[in-house]
Amino acid sequence: MRAYHFDHVHLRAHDPDAVGRWFETMFGADVVRSIYLPGTLYPGQMRVTMKVGGQRILVAPKHPDDPMQDAPKLPYYGTEHFGFTVDNVDAACDELRAKGADIAIGPLSRDASLRLAFVRGPEDIMIELVQSA
Repeated sequence: MRAYHFDHVHLRAHDPDAVGRWFETMFGADVVRSIYLPGTLYPGQMRVTMKVGGQRILVAPKHPDDPMQDAPKLPYYGTEHFGFTVDNVDAACDELRAKGADIAIGPLSRDASLRLAFVRGPEDIMIELVQSA
């Protein structure tokens, strides 16, 4: 069977640069900003490529031809959030709050071996923080 390897998460935003700045501030993301070239799907618009926790997150602008919808209200089917592991969810939430983050849920314990919280990012992106015992 063919091998499959994780490549990226793809986000879409009204302001990709603002999303990149938020991830830089909150999570120390390495962010590269570039402009889509003529002849591509989004000519002249900014694209953002981030590296967070060793993974790539791409942020594209508004689709040029298709109407865009706001993020649905939680919970919903489909990709609802993505998660980062941390060594201490409570401390991470305190640090993120001090930077202005919205801790939408938690911190709370799912069971004796799992502590978690959800951060609401720009464009209503939900990021779970996970601490395993």
